[in-house]
Amino acid sequence: MKSHIDNMNKDTKIEIPVMADLAARGEQVDYLYWVGCAGAFDLRYQKVARSFAKILNHLSVSYAVLGTEESCTGDAAKRAGNEMLFQMQAMQNIEILNGYGVKKIICTCPHCYNTLKNEYPDLGGHYELINYTEFLDQQIKEGHLKLDKNPFVNQSITYHDPCYLGRGNKIYDAPRNIVKAVYGEVKEMKRCKSSALCCGAGGAQMFKDAEKGEKEVFIERTEDVLEQKVDKLATACPFCMTMLTDGIKFKNKETDVENLDLAEIVAQALNL
Repeated sequence: MKSHIDNMNKDTKIEIPVMADLAARGEQVDYLYWVGCAGAFDLRYQKVARSFAKILNHLSVSYAVLGTEESCTGDAAKRAGNEMLFQMQAMQNIEILNGYGVKKIICTCPHCYNTLKNEYPDLGGHYELINYTEFLDQQIKEGHLKLDKNPFVNQSITYHDPCYLGRGNKIYDAPRNIVKAVYGEVKEMKRCKSSALCCGAGGAQMFKDAEKGEKEVFIERTEDVLEQKVDKLATACPFCMTMLTDGIKFKNKETDVENLDLAEIVAQALNL
């Protein structure tokens, strides 16, 4: 228990710059890290946000977060058909982002990434969006991240393509490059890349009751994972993490397969 508490205390003491504090001192940063609702409020995905922040600090990246000024991008509202609510949320965010002169935004959530990149320009929000998988892949390729691969030797892993990252924005290679840099290879599921099966949560489905059918989507996708007989499952989306972790628990396989986000995998390989 002591080590667990120590780890929690270590996480809570991460130095994360806040945009308002820097602006008050007349300072600017290169990147805004968009944490997203899951990174802010979901206890499991907070660990992912902490891992990515540790990596940014390790790289001495010039970045900041909005903190309490960050609001939902409006993705779920738009997918559910509430265009008015989406535009209200988007306009509020755009006003804040433009007020700080934000140019580049890094996202750990594909839903935030997709919405900020593809929906906000129509409302006056023009930014350079960077998905964290592409950012980490580039840092690894350029030699800025020295990964310790030894703890991961002889461990097998598969990767699940998030819909909004893969089919939505054609980001397939960067996540796999990250996994290969740590584990050596990726055991691909039969349904992968452009043919990957959704986790079942996208399009605001996470926030509604399941529809009638023989099997829920997340169970079907979990079965794809378990067919690979791997030690680890790599995900790159808070929705996918929630659904597939639940699926693994539903199948009573939580002691056999661990679901880790790519940021957590890199942080572990850096001993952060």
